Amino acid sequence: MKTVNLYFDYLSPYAYLASIFVPRVCDEEGASVRFRPVLFAGLLNHWGQLGPAEIPPKALFAFRSCLRYARQHGIPFPGPRFHPFNPLTALRATLATSTEEEKQRAARALFELGWGRGGDLGDREEIAAALDQVGLNGLELVEQAGVETVKQALAHETEQAIARGVFGIPTMEVDGELLWGLDQLENLALLLRGEDPLAGVDIAELAPRGSAAQRKRPASGP
Repeated sequence: MKTVNLYFDYLSPYAYLASIFVPRVCDEEGASVRFRPVLFAGLLNHWGQLGPAEIPPKALFAFRSCLRYARQHGIPFPGPRFHPFNPLTALRATLATSTEEEKQRAARALFELGWGRGGDLGDREEIAAALDQVGLNGLELVEQAGVETVKQALAHETEQAIARGVFGIPTMEVDGELLWGLDQLENLALLLRGEDPLAGVDIAELAPRGSAAQRKRPASGP
């Protein structure tokens, strides 16, 4: 059985939708899924990027794109009360769970709190209540989110994701192959079936030999 690592941060509406559809693809293809919380800001800082929410037209596009997708598939999508928000408590509380099953239960509950019900994913009390509703000890997990070992666990997960080449969320990893974005669900299914169109292709032979121009980066701003 293949395992899909799903790297996510609660900040991303695409990750919310991926948390619903990636497990479905895995069920259909006889694979398992492992939820991997990471700090999106850590990825952005490492690779020198701006997040979609930091570029107003891109933020609007992302919201409209995900809202359109959600409505096509009958998925609630009011969006969180505030965005961007500080996701650290939610991410760390998720990592503080004891098992993979509990982690996935926590992740689904928190995604639903923010993107599915319009709650505040930065509010400790709302986070605890959402976790309670799925049979977890919300208060304990929120308190654990402030423990140094849990803080370090999130930092470690983020560092490990960067080491694997993860630069955005959601990212799905199968046998070391990275698929970034919700639009990669079809390719995810192909990889799980052993039908990757790139199988046997020498990427090095097709890749550019180098760059012939460099964009001059502004001193500040996008």
